[in-house]
Amino acid sequence: MSEATGVEVTRDEARRIAVRSQLLDGSAANVLDTVRRLGFLQLDPISTVAPPQHLVLWSRLGNAYDRAELDRLAWDERQLFEWNAYLWPIDVLPIIRGRMLRRNRGKYSWERRSAEFLKENASFRRYVLRELAERGPLLSRELEDKSTGRRESSVWWGSRNVAVMLEILHGKGEVAIVGRRGKQRLWGLAADWYPETEALPVEEADRELAERRFRAYGVRHEKGRWLAHPNATDGPVPERATLLSPFDRLVYDRDRAEALWGFRYRLEMYVPKLKREYGYYVLPLLVGDRLVGRAEPVFDAKSKTLRLLGAWGDTSRLDEALDDLAAWLGADSIEG
Repeated sequence: MSEATGVEVTRDEARRIAVRSQLLDGSAANVLDTVRRLGFLQLDPISTVAPPQHLVLWSRLGNAYDRAELDRLAWDERQLFEWNAYLWPIDVLPIIRGRMLRRNRGKYSWERRSAEFLKENASFRRYVLRELAERGPLLSRELEDKSTGRRESSVWWGSRNVAVMLEILHGKGEVAIVGRRGKQRLWGLAADWYPETEALPVEEADRELAERRFRAYGVRHEKGRWLAHPNATDGPVPERATLLSPFDRLVYDRDRAEALWGFRYRLEMYVPKLKREYGYYVLPLLVGDRLVGRAEPVFDAKSKTLRLLGAWGDTSRLDEALDDLAAWLGADSIEG
């Protein structure tokens, strides 16, 4: 499939189309259809309010969204699968298998380092695959580190190379994440977890993924023009007010968001506190088809309190969004 060229639209039309294409107009019906429409959900452990995959779904489905539904779709029904820190609909597996093939090309330095690691640790690789085949799904810590040599310690997996091996084999499609035990990933053989599908050729997979991304975004900015996907539809300005995750695709492309709304947004959690313009984990406020402000809520699960640490811009409808967020989180009170 060739990538759609797009239809030129005005900036006002582009705003409405972008919001509508991302299902932020109130048209989202259920979790599975929403993930299919968005294309994927990014996973991240940062949870000052809620993990981004859940916050993204709440922004679209509202208080009807039950977080347990995402786990059921991923681990029980296998309608979703996890790869490369994203949750994907199972129907895109042929595309992702094509992306997995890219890991064998050695185009990037990290791919070459991974290939060298596998070459040096062939027996370790065989051990990991054999253990998963014989013992079934395992946590990383339940596998011995039988690697050759040591990498420098990492904040993500310490000095053990088990996690390194699992990540490499996961990227190549040899092992899969098959569940969670608490917050830790369960690893199993990909052949036992993924359904039988073809693998699209690498270039075709890249084109198909770009086409799906364009469709999900609704519009793109190209040489000063706003181009809408041919299948995108315009509509009335929505009435909703909601807060967005910093990883929400409506604002993930910061330059696009600034061009579309005149809204400069940056995630400042890695910026030293004294140099932050706003706060540690600030959420954009979407009202209708406009990004009008931002807020920094923090949820204390122990006291069931949603605290507002700061708010900026037009916050005339922020209370409405905070009330909805508090209800979904199960907060007993809002402070700030």
